[in-house]
Amino acid sequence: MSVEVTNETQWNIEPKIFSDLGIWVLDQMRVSTQSDLTVLFYEPQAIAELHERWMNLSGPTDVMSFPMDELRPGDGKTVVEGILGDIVICPEVARQQALAAGHTTMEEMLLLAIHGMLHLLGYDHTTSEQERQMFGLQRQLLLTFLAQLPVGTTQAWLEDGDSSATASPAGQGATRISGADGDVPKKDVEE
Repeated sequence: MSVEVTNETQWNIEPKIFSDLGIWVLDQMRVSTQSDLTVLFYEPQAIAELHERWMNLSGPTDVMSFPMDELRPGDGKTVVEGILGDIVICPEVARQQALAAGHTTMEEMLLLAIHGMLHLLGYDHTTSEQERQMFGLQRQLLLTFLAQLPVGTTQAWLEDGDSSATASPAGQGATRISGADGDVPKKDVEE
C-alpha cells in the first residue's frame, strides 16, 4: 500500500496521520495492499476550479474523489493491484464545516478523507438509504481509527481545532509515505 500526501496549501498538514488513516481504512475495507492512493490538500480557488470542471458546480467544496481503477472492498483473499485514485480536500472549507459542527478542523479533515475513500470504493449518498449506510460507515471508521491510536497521539491534534492544521507559511510539496508499519519513509519533493 502506498499513500502519497501532497499539501498545496498554507496550512500545516501532518502527512503521516493521513497516510496512516488511508492504510488503515483500506485494510478495514479489505482493499489490496498493492493499491495506491493520493490525498491532496488544495486552497479554495484550486478546488473550486476542479469543482467547476468536473461537477459543473461553482465555488469551493470540501472534498472531491477521482477514482482510477475502480477497486472495490474485497474478501481479503483476492489481491487486485491498482491505483485507487485521488482525494482532494480543502482545509479552509473543512475549517468552516468544523466550526458549524462543533468539532475540530482535523477531525473534519479526517472524516472528509474517509468520505473520499468510500467514494473511491464505490459508495455514494444519492438516496437516503445510501446516505445512511455511507455516513454511518464513515463515522464508524473514524471513531474506530481514533480509538486505536495511542492516547497522546490524538490529544496533540484534536484538542484545539487548529492546533495541527493551522494557517501558516508551511512549505508546499509532496510527501510520499509508504508501508503499513511504524518504519515509514518520507521524502520531500520540490515542485
